[in-house]
Formats: sequence, structure tokens, C-alpha cells
Amino acid sequence: MSVQRLLTETRHSEVVIHNGTVYLAGQLADDYSGDIVAQTRETLASTDRMLAEAGSDKSKILSVTIFLKDMARDYAGFNQVWDAWVVPGAAPARACVEANMYKPEVLVEITVVAAL
Repeated sequence: MSVQRLLTETRHSEVVIHNGTVYLAGQLADDYSGDIVAQTRETLASTDRMLAEAGSDKSKILSVTIFLKDMARDYAGFNQVWDAWVVPGAAPARACVEANMYKPEVLVEITVVAAL
């Protein structure tokens, strides 16, 4: 079975497709100056773009891992945006953890596994 890699750089590929499954690298906001709501909206928009690039969409997401910089501060704001974005009846398996981010201003990062 072939492995297809999209938007590949030296260190990583944004999208890897194998055996009917799409794997997205951690998705981030483009602008880190916003609050959790703004960064979550941008991160989910990036997720939509990457899934479309692979030939999939958010209704086919199987699982997500959500990394929040500050769970106590940002969990409710994240969920406000998430709940409006996720397809009703197609919520994926989900884990949400607090994590140190690669830059202090990054508040959220999401990894995704989806079906084609």
C-alpha cells in the first residue's frame, strides 16, 4: 500500500494518507496574538483546509488530540468554538490535555486522524 505525503518539508508532512486514513500534523493558528476563541477558530479553519487538501472533511474525523496551554483558563472557550464547528452526530473520539507549547503565545494545537 502506498503512502502519500502532502505539504512535506524537511522535518514533517502536514498531511499523510495511508490505507484510506488521513493523518494531520498538529494544526495551529496563523496569528498567535488572539485569545483562545480566535486561535481555536483559526486552528479549525486550518484543519478544514488540510482535510480538503487530502480529499476528506470534518464529518469523517475519527479522533483528535487537543493540546491546550492552560486547561483551567482555555477549556470553556475552546469548547465554545469546537461545539459550533463539529458536525452534529459525527463527533470524533477526543482527548484534551494541557501541554507546554513550542512558543509561549500558542494556546492550542490539534492533531487529527480522519477517514477519506
